[in-house]
Amino acid sequence: MNAPLRLYNSLTRAIEDFRPIDPAEVRIYTCGPTVYNYQHIGNMRAFLFADTLGRTMRWKGYGLRHIINITDVGHLTSDADAGADKMEAAAAREAKSIWEIAAHYTDAFKVDVARLNITPPAKWTVATDYIEPMIEFAKTIADAHCYQLGSGLYFDVSTVPDYGRLARAATDVGESRIDPIDGKRNPQDFAIWRTSPPGEQRQMEWDSPWGRGAPGWHLECSVMSRIELGQPFDIHTGGIDHREIHHPNEIAQNQAHCGCTDAEPGFTGAKLWMHNNFLVDRGGKMSKSAGEFLRLQTLIDRGIHPLSYRLMCLSAHYRSELEFTWESALAAQTRLKRLVQAVEKLRAPPDKPSRGTPDRYREAFDAAISDDLNTARALPIVDEALADKALSPADRLALAAEFDAVLGLELTTITRADLRVRPVDASIDEAGIEAKLADRREARAAKDFMRSDVLRDELIAAGVEVMDGDPLGWDWRL
Repeated sequence: MNAPLRLYNSLTRAIEDFRPIDPAEVRIYTCGPTVYNYQHIGNMRAFLFADTLGRTMRWKGYGLRHIINITDVGHLTSDADAGADKMEAAAAREAKSIWEIAAHYTDAFKVDVARLNITPPAKWTVATDYIEPMIEFAKTIADAHCYQLGSGLYFDVSTVPDYGRLARAATDVGESRIDPIDGKRNPQDFAIWRTSPPGEQRQMEWDSPWGRGAPGWHLECSVMSRIELGQPFDIHTGGIDHREIHHPNEIAQNQAHCGCTDAEPGFTGAKLWMHNNFLVDRGGKMSKSAGEFLRLQTLIDRGIHPLSYRLMCLSAHYRSELEFTWESALAAQTRLKRLVQAVEKLRAPPDKPSRGTPDRYREAFDAAISDDLNTARALPIVDEALADKALSPADRLALAAEFDAVLGLELTTITRADLRVRPVDASIDEAGIEAKLADRREARAAKDFMRSDVLRDELIAAGVEVMDGDPLGWDWRL
């Protein structure tokens, strides 16, 4: 496609022309989940964003190698190296081994990835598969950049230039999220290796030059991205919360490992750092720490199809804060049904020659998606193209398929009937719905409108919305 791809670089706080290191294979690393619990829908927005980025690379004609990590060790309950290990805490909470916890929640995450039609990465890298390379990495930087305390090996952030440039937070703001640890030289210093306390044995621990213990959370991403993608690679993605502590710490490790004084100016491991903004729930259910949070399954249980949530996220720019409400989820579901219905209609009529040109829609869509993945601007172009009767049904169907390669909404394969999701608390099954609808049709044919209205009210009370004139006939509602 012709429009130059321009992307926002969190490091420079500017939109830049994207120039791949190797056009044959753009290399992207995405910070994946810590598998101590189910992922909430805000977590999943980060992976939808990364998927849109990868799909856009393919749309632009680039090859792609995308890596997503699975964190099964090292992540503490505070992102700033304080508190208990999230995995150990989950194992204690559920009375299971830490390995069972990791396997269960990894599988659950991958189910959600499939439900949202997120393209699987070239490789899922699992932290515990890279322990020896992490130890070797830490050895190369320990003498010049680290110091040891009783609790482990710590990275001295004053040994690398321009620490925290990515976060650009004032020192006191940055420090406010970091719990003090006795002996640390600087408040922002972070653990490279955490030594197991005397007399305490973790379920996950290994021998190292700094004592038996486990790697720090920040270390694993530096090591896995370097091994799987080389350095520098093209793009590192994650949620905006990673921009403040986790990613600055990755950058510091990368600078130390490459040799700061010899590196190109501003070397960070990746050429671009990209972050999606938060999904916000004013009801306060977007954090697992609260004990109650919105999962994708929660939406399904309420009758919302997973692809409706995908469309909801695409309806806002990835760098914009997005508020979740049940009303907005329902609106996205209605919008998706209309898109799918429009595509379904294109398969039925006989084909006829186009009086217009589909290229203008391709160019407009390409311009939108090339403008820092502006899916919010691209979606109305899809609506307009599908409604343009100057184009033949075949041309419009082809455009839907092309655009969906980026959007990932399964527009040409899913049906309106597929989008029916029965709420778990629905008081009627499909057979009961069809029976009442048949009774209602008979009542209407007999001009018994009072009985027709009663049957309609009974269906509405059961959570079923009747849509007269729609060939599908009915649907679930919230």
